[in-house]
Amino acid sequence: MSIINTFFTWVMKKRIHDIELFMKYPLEVQEELIRNLVSEARYTEFGKEFGFKSIRNSKEFKERVPIFTYEKLYPYIDRLLKGEQNILWHNNIKWFAKSSGTTNDRSKFIPVSTEALEDCHFKGGKDMLSIYFNNYPDSKMFTGKGLAIGGSQRINQYDTTSNSYYGDVSAVIMKNLPFWAQLIRTPKLEIALMGEWEEKIEKMARTTIEENVTNIAGVPTWTIVLLNRILEITGKKHLREVWPDLELFIHGAVAFDPYEKIFQQLIPFEDMNYLETYNASEGFFGIQDQMNVRELLLMLDYGIYYEFIPIDELDKENPKTLGLGEVEIGHNYALLISTNAGLWRYLIGDTVRFTSLNPFRIKISGRTKHFINAFGEEVVVENADAAIKKACEDTNAIIDNYTAAPIFFSRGSKGSHEWIVEFVNTPNDREKFIHSLDEALRNVNSDYDAKRYKDIALEMPHVHFVEKGTFYEWMKKRGKLGGQNKVPRLSNNRKYVEEILKMIEEEKVL
Repeated sequence: MSIINTFFTWVMKKRIHDIELFMKYPLEVQEELIRNLVSEARYTEFGKEFGFKSIRNSKEFKERVPIFTYEKLYPYIDRLLKGEQNILWHNNIKWFAKSSGTTNDRSKFIPVSTEALEDCHFKGGKDMLSIYFNNYPDSKMFTGKGLAIGGSQRINQYDTTSNSYYGDVSAVIMKNLPFWAQLIRTPKLEIALMGEWEEKIEKMARTTIEENVTNIAGVPTWTIVLLNRILEITGKKHLREVWPDLELFIHGAVAFDPYEKIFQQLIPFEDMNYLETYNASEGFFGIQDQMNVRELLLMLDYGIYYEFIPIDELDKENPKTLGLGEVEIGHNYALLISTNAGLWRYLIGDTVRFTSLNPFRIKISGRTKHFINAFGEEVVVENADAAIKKACEDTNAIIDNYTAAPIFFSRGSKGSHEWIVEFVNTPNDREKFIHSLDEALRNVNSDYDAKRYKDIALEMPHVHFVEKGTFYEWMKKRGKLGGQNKVPRLSNNRKYVEEILKMIEEEKVL
């Protein structure tokens, strides 16, 4: 295996030069990319409808093509699902990433072209390894295997009349991985692509214990479920007793800060490394390129053209959009993409904040529909994560999951925020946790602070400290266990909070 490790290390490092190139010439790379995308799709039905043949640059592209949400783009996608081709992209599309997302409850089917697989998702995976080996040249990662904790949705045929197949994006990627990548991953595909999550966790745990796992990739919440089960089966105290050469956890989809202490308990070693990525159903967008700095390098040569909508423009009929050359550090922007799978000026539902403009680095700040702004407080997920982290630090607590929603004005009472929080280690002082949460939110969000001033509009948060397993049972009840499914952190309505509280009350009666 040492020869394989040496070979892969050499291959991965060769990519660093190309990454440095787009870091040096970001605007030129993006301008050339949009011209190429438009040219390749000019004879598609979408390209003909919006006059791609005569579009010469990004300015004309933005003037010609409107902004699309999933609902607006769905009539085109529906035809692709039923087997029609040359609708959004010029090459045949038979793969679709199924995602419930967190913007609404409806399943979304995101087209995944061959180009999107090879030049975006696979390229992102290789770049992630290239960057890691560049930062850690003595890595022995390829002396063992990678444990991939993917989605819980197996590959399915859309209907009997089409040649279209769908699954979680992780399942689609695993199904199409090149042979060399299959050799260095675990578990076997028939287990990795199982649809029943609880049975899958059990089989993953029992079949990977004997492997030499050097790296793990997955969503922190569901990875913790698997790792805890492995420790239960083996009776070991920590993961290095199971896998002595474990050196890296690759994570994404949710903020890592609330789960950092849990991983430090599972793997209590300072030489354990962590790498964040931004890989969504719609594309692979960012990779943490600096050791111990949780910012994501925006990957600019993956067949994705980026635009950004200032948050205060989002609800306007014709919102202003910015190119890379116009963004500023510290502002929240909704992400708008055009891709080599035929997503044109597509609003994916995420918000990002730039931390650097040379090179372009970002942090994911939340979702366009996952925030609380019932009273003008504009609390986003990034604010909530930071406040939860501070409250945990102040009370020696370790978070497992949480969600929050507004309590609206009623006769004789002011508004507030209602939190449901589940812990691995509960706070040593619950009142202190609530006050610390409130104070931290006031420190990171001036709008929230203004509404909390002398309880003028908002009173102290109401926090429910719920038993372990509450969120797992709620997600199970909703059919949302595992993989790409995430607990919605914030909501501007009370649907999720009331569902959970109702479930808790019903269990008390039983």
